[in-house]
Order: sequence, then structure tokens, then C-alpha cells
Amino acid sequence: MKAVVTVMLKAGVLDPQGEAVRHALGGLGFQGVQAVRQGKVIELDLVHSDRAAAEADVRAMCEKLLANTVIESYRVEIA
Repeated sequence: MKAVVTVMLKAGVLDPQGEAVRHALGGLGFQGVQAVRQGKVIELDLVHSDRAAAEADVRAMCEKLLANTVIESYRVEIA
């Protein structure tokens, strides 16, 4: 089973990396970009056969390590 975790900064948290990308895109001639939010995608290969147990474990991983839940939100997809 595979899990995909998408971690993004919460709304209202400044994203200096995203702003740097937006600025660089403007410098390359892409003027239509108003804002950029940068995040990370983490893929996990799991040995679980129970989808609910897999999702519970991955959410626990996010809460303990993969996301800084003070400033980041995350989404878990189990495939």
C-alpha cells in the first residue's frame, strides 16, 4: 500500500520560499503569477493491508515527525 502526504504552510504563515519562486518566475517573464505557496510531498510504501490502520499510522507519523502542525497542514492519500 502507498501513502502520499502533502504538507503545506497554513494560511497566514509567511512563505519566503514561495515568494522567492514567485519573484524568480516574474524575472523569467511569467507575469501572471500572483502568489506561490511551496510545500513538500512525501511518498511512503507501507506493509499494511488494512486501509484504515494505514491511514491512522500515517496521520500519527505526520503529527509526530512529517509536519510541524503549528505552522503546517497536511493531507494524507492512501492508494
